[in-house]
Amino acid sequence: MPHTLVIIPTYNESENVEPIVSRVRAVVPDADILIVDDASPDGTGRLADALAARLPCLHVLHRPAKNGLGAAYLEAFTWGLSRGYGRLVQMDADGSHLPEQLPALLAAADTADVVMGSRWVPGGAVRNWPWHRIVLSRGGSAYSRILLNLPQRDVTGGFRVFSASALERMQLSHVDSLGYCFQIDMLLHAVRARLRVVEVPITFIERTHGTSKMSGGIVLEAMARVTRWGLTGRGIPRARQTAPAPTSRLGWPAGRRRR
Repeated sequence: MPHTLVIIPTYNESENVEPIVSRVRAVVPDADILIVDDASPDGTGRLADALAARLPCLHVLHRPAKNGLGAAYLEAFTWGLSRGYGRLVQMDADGSHLPEQLPALLAAADTADVVMGSRWVPGGAVRNWPWHRIVLSRGGSAYSRILLNLPQRDVTGGFRVFSASALERMQLSHVDSLGYCFQIDMLLHAVRARLRVVEVPITFIERTHGTSKMSGGIVLEAMARVTRWGLTGRGIPRARQTAPAPTSRLGWPAGRRRR
């Protein structure tokens, strides 16, 4: 079994960091956890350090400033790959990604290069979202799928598992999106690398503590970038979709060194 690193970026998540670490440890006790804190002014980094002093499985990566989700993940991927982890997980700190669903994603990773927790496949769902958030998310995914010729349903979701070999084949040095568009950019690189991508249904729950970093302006900026990619031909060529996309056992479009 490849050793797993669960990466959790944080910015002002002092109310959430200890509960999310506890829940991850309960469901995947053999995994390590990496908190990536962007100099949170509310003391999240200090709380994470205090936890790490008690928990050998927990590590903390401090970044000097808030510089975007994508930059945090790219630095964390480099950290994890250099230490020989076989699977690297993306997960939000606020509880919207349920740690209790992580075992299902890891099970799917036994036969896939990239596993995406998906809200928009059969069995997926969102809770406590107003209708306009649902429209914005589904619309953004649909727009990106069409413009970039992506077969996956939930292209903006951030609950994902990557094998180490997948990340090494994805040319991460060419991923230049730092914000909301980062998830789309990563998926583009995965599909271009002809990796096996599987979507697994998840339930996404709106945070109950702290403040969301999402805004309409962030989404519009991401869609502008997607539009530019589509118009400049960065999407997946149509010829690449003539053969059926790999599918999971449930019919949805679909390891490495041990430490």
